[in-house]
Amino acid sequence: MADRWEMLGALSDPTRQTLVHLLRRRPATVGELASLLPVSRPAVSQHLQVLKFAGLVEEQRRGTRHYFRLNAKSLAELRAHIDSMWRDALSAFSDFTRKETRDHGKRKGDTRTHSAKRPR
Repeated sequence: MADRWEMLGALSDPTRQTLVHLLRRRPATVGELASLLPVSRPAVSQHLQVLKFAGLVEEQRRGTRHYFRLNAKSLAELRAHIDSMWRDALSAFSDFTRKETRDHGKRKGDTRTHSAKRPR
């Protein structure tokens, strides 16, 4: 598996996000992808190499053409990683709210108020 942080970093660029979106439909060549974007073929090629290095896309050669497609296995692993981060965040929030609720219940018996005047 490619490094999860490299995958997330590769997806931080809007052009690479667009390339991933386009490759969801079907494999495509650099030329096909460049014709759909406001960037040059060399720029598309560089972005694809970043995605390839991160493990998000794969390259397949058919004759003289190079087709790029999404790497489903890496994307599934990245999704599992993001899901685990989300579960951790929800669990931490749940623990925090339980503690706050419990602590708030303990303070109910406290008769002091915040609006009481301080002695001079």
